[in-house]
Amino acid sequence: MVFPTPLRAAEFKSAYGPKYHYQPNFHGWNGTALFRLGLKTAAFGGAGGIAALLFVSSIPRVKRDILQHIPVVGTLFVKEEVPASDSAF
Repeated sequence: MVFPTPLRAAEFKSAYGPKYHYQPNFHGWNGTALFRLGLKTAAFGGAGGIAALLFVSSIPRVKRDILQHIPVVGTLFVKEEVPASDSAF
């Protein structure tokens, strides 16, 4: 960047050239990049959380305390006891 001197008080700026302005950043990350990174991290974190819950869904405590309280699909994790008279074995 050329700094103005007493001999050159103002630089010529074309009306047709690019409009440069200061863009705030934090260690080189601007707001747009941080927002996009946050969205991607949230998506991967949500998918990882759901995968972990389904991986441990066979544990009775997890079924009872977490999975049965999910509003739409909670009834799928309720284990109904089969009466002895209906059991084939």
